[in-house]
Amino acid sequence: MSFKVAFIGAGSIGFTRGLLRDLLSVEEFRGIEVAFTDINEHNLDMVTRLCQRDIEENGLDIEIRPTTDRREALRGAKYVFCTIRVGGLEAFATDVDIPLAYGVDQCVGDTLSAGGIMYGQRGISVMLDICKDIREVADKDVLLLNYANPMAMLTWACNKYGCVRTIGLCHGVQGGHWQIAEAFDLNKKDVDIVCAGINHQTWYVQIRHDGEDMTGKLLEAFEQHPDFSRTEKVRIDMLRRFGYYSTESNGHLSEYVPWYRKRPDEIAEWIDLGSWINGETGGYLRVCTEGRDWFETDFPNWMKEPAYRYEASERGEEHGSYIIEGLETGRVYRGHFNVVNRGVISNLPDDAIIEAPGYADRNGISMPLVGDLPLGPAAVCNVSISVQRLAVEAAVQGDDKLLRQAFMMDPLVGAVCNPNEIWQMVDDMLVAQEKWLPQYGDAIVAAKARLASGKRVPTKEGYRGAARLHVKTVEEMQADREAANRNAGESDKGKDRAKAGH
Repeated sequence: MSFKVAFIGAGSIGFTRGLLRDLLSVEEFRGIEVAFTDINEHNLDMVTRLCQRDIEENGLDIEIRPTTDRREALRGAKYVFCTIRVGGLEAFATDVDIPLAYGVDQCVGDTLSAGGIMYGQRGISVMLDICKDIREVADKDVLLLNYANPMAMLTWACNKYGCVRTIGLCHGVQGGHWQIAEAFDLNKKDVDIVCAGINHQTWYVQIRHDGEDMTGKLLEAFEQHPDFSRTEKVRIDMLRRFGYYSTESNGHLSEYVPWYRKRPDEIAEWIDLGSWINGETGGYLRVCTEGRDWFETDFPNWMKEPAYRYEASERGEEHGSYIIEGLETGRVYRGHFNVVNRGVISNLPDDAIIEAPGYADRNGISMPLVGDLPLGPAAVCNVSISVQRLAVEAAVQGDDKLLRQAFMMDPLVGAVCNPNEIWQMVDDMLVAQEKWLPQYGDAIVAAKARLASGKRVPTKEGYRGAARLHVKTVEEMQADREAANRNAGESDKGKDRAKAGH
């Protein structure tokens, strides 16, 4: 069995190496063709060398084809993995720091709120270029497997405007599934879930064990759990008030709704600093920065350490390889996928990107009907969907009025800022991110003129947020090389969240 798989953004060590291991752990896939592409030649070279070493030590006769020519990597590809971060950590820093000056305190800033909206503006422009290349040079039956955030916005744009069949993939459902099993003191494989909603706001609407519906018992289990009762206060409060547990971490969820990060003096009540993912200000930016610095410095040692083993027992939980295995071999895989709704969840808009249970097999990707979400969870999702729709259309059209409206409608931005502050924040962010926003040329010229007038709304310049921690130096990380390696090498940088609280 042979086909071509292309990785766009292959310089992302956390995703690329693990996804390749997962793919090549499938017996039938040990003769596939693999292409890596990235705009950063240095990162591309490091990741290629490491992955090629893994391949050779597993005895496979596959030679990765690395290239900075994206079209060459995509030529003839049947499957495309996308893990890009447009603007890298330089742009990401502005997603976090500029909103902080206006009091918008984000833990992550890659999905919703001010940072997520701007991340989408940068990403959509590039994703549509990628889709054009895919249409022109990839296999006619190509499937784009998108891991890049903001997941819903990028997947929405690729399907609607990129005209490429795209499925969005995330590990949030798996993480929450593990937590639920842990809260009930059960084995994860014995707990069956139905999870539905939108990416990072997906709700465990049914939890069953040994034929018993456990959904109504979850709140008590979390409230009594020694770790989760302390580290997941936002998620538990949402469970208490809306009746269902939500997929995403405490820090993530806190920035998608208007209630938990609106007042600096209250933020500490809802977060825990044992792990960044529990709510630390700019926590994801910090760990990504540390991971990049560590990998670049420590790379020679990575080449000396044992290779990844391409075995079923070592395979990760990312959906991508299992979907391809289902499509190619006919083995049925059940996961949770991000797709255009088209009635799967009946009380969310048909055009939205929803996350829901799906199956991959020889017949393709099938999404069973979920029906209505409970009214409260549906209302939370619908607010976010309105922001996503505005942000997608703004990015595609280069319309800064729609962009400003997306900021206005965002739950956390709207809870913290007044309209004049929002208008100026958008100006600040457009100007700061000019080199990644080609579609906003005229709007950026106008924004610069307004900012040059000297009539600024007062902001808290230099404000570091309610719970910002120091970015570790490489020397500091050397005190715990195992933790540093784990942070740099994992796609899910919150994987150790429960252990970190001890």
